[in-house]
Amino acid sequence: MDLTLIPDLAIALGLGLLVGIERQRHAGSVAGIRTFAMITLLGALAAALGTVAGNVVVAVGLGAVAALLITGNLLMLRSDTQDPGMTTEVAALVMFAVGAMTVAGYRIQAFVVAGSVALLLHWKRPLHGLVRALGEADFHAVMRLVLIGLVILPMLPDRAWGPYDVLNPFRIWMMVVLIVGISLAAWVAMRLFGARAGTIAAGALGGLISSTAATVGYARRARAGAGTGPIALMIMLASTVVFVRVLVEIIVVDGPTSRLAPPVIAMAFVMAGLCVVAWRWAAPLTRAEAEAGTPGDLGAAIVFGLLYGGILFLVAAVRERFGTGALYIVAGVSGLTDVDAITLSTAHLVNAGRIEPATGWRLIMVAALANLVFKGAAVAALGSRRLFARVAVLFGAGLLGGGALIALWPG
Repeated sequence: MDLTLIPDLAIALGLGLLVGIERQRHAGSVAGIRTFAMITLLGALAAALGTVAGNVVVAVGLGAVAALLITGNLLMLRSDTQDPGMTTEVAALVMFAVGAMTVAGYRIQAFVVAGSVALLLHWKRPLHGLVRALGEADFHAVMRLVLIGLVILPMLPDRAWGPYDVLNPFRIWMMVVLIVGISLAAWVAMRLFGARAGTIAAGALGGLISSTAATVGYARRARAGAGTGPIALMIMLASTVVFVRVLVEIIVVDGPTSRLAPPVIAMAFVMAGLCVVAWRWAAPLTRAEAEAGTPGDLGAAIVFGLLYGGILFLVAAVRERFGTGALYIVAGVSGLTDVDAITLSTAHLVNAGRIEPATGWRLIMVAALANLVFKGAAVAALGSRRLFARVAVLFGAGLLGGGALIALWPG
């Protein structure tokens, strides 16, 4: 007896029950926990039979589910107990496809899709509230992100141009997209989670994606009137997460016992302490401050994108001029725009025995501190004076801490 289909059927049943539980909680839905479980199982069975009788079986099964949903809605219309909208019906069709995916070999994708469906159904009120909160300027900001990220970006060539072959239009414009996108994500976090929790979420997100882009986007909001304290906290959080990201990269390349890790961990604690200071400074945002500076300041993002391209050119010129012999110069200039590249390359060199760990972690630290200087300059150029004064104190303390580690750390 062939039992290879049993795990796929079990997965389909479980995913159908997951979404069905969410729908069962809402009275008046055309499908509940049992119906969703059977619809997902039907999708899995149709896909299994399709391997023998042809893919038309899946199409027929999908049509049958659609017909049953239509019949169910007609009956509910007659009894005046219908659930307005088509969310449940569309979810049922998606879950039929999820069942088919499990048998077709797309188990991970099936988990992702089913989980996404369950969350979308569960988050009805927050999502509807977010849409209702969108003003005209907010909607324009979303559309600008669509324009620069989904229309313009895919059309740009993803190859290097110009002297030193470093000016890549796609990657430079990607920085513009990141600035606008992270700024928009921070605004959404504020709306969804409130000022305090939203500040932490926005700062962490910025650090995970691009602390430089996050710093630029948040600085622009401060100039537009958002609270100085919370914006400084978001920038500090983003810059602190960078050291966590660097630590993960070191461990991946050089192993969990890497001698590069301890100084980076110490610097992460220094930055975390400064985040606590920034937290104490950050008075809660008022509603007007939270909504100030609607994200999507495309002009400032483009200006920074041009500056970013210029720094990339400078990095290439320094490398060409001084070579890899002047390691600290190269690390400092490279770190202005990208700490990840110098971290990964240095960790590889240490792992291969080409440079000493004591030199390696200092190179990484120089790059990270140079990145702080660059972000501080961006705040000075694009943010408010009050924000720059606060960030200068925090970043200055971070630079002193990093400098002390470089000078005093043994070995």
